[in-house]
Amino acid sequence: MTFTVDTVIAAPDASLYVAQTTPAPPAGPADPGGQGEDFGKSSPLGFLILVLFFVAVAFLIRSMTKHLKRLPASFDEPVADKSADADEADSGTGSKPA
Repeated sequence: MTFTVDTVIAAPDASLYVAQTTPAPPAGPADPGGQGEDFGKSSPLGFLILVLFFVAVAFLIRSMTKHLKRLPASFDEPVADKSADADEADSGTGSKPA
């Protein structure tokens, strides 16, 4: 716990004296919270997991690309097909049973 005490003393000649006291930090363990020289370094297991994630993402991108290539350019029906369907419905020669 660190604290600071500021004391301002006014001298008779109008000059100010400031006394500041700060206690020494408390004596604690040499390695607080596991933050020694190896803190923040990755292990070989972490590197392996990271590589596996990259491989999984590559397969997901490949699969997504295949699925997107199979999609039609537009889901709207062409205008020519609509007029042909309308002619069949008007003439009665459509695929409806009689």
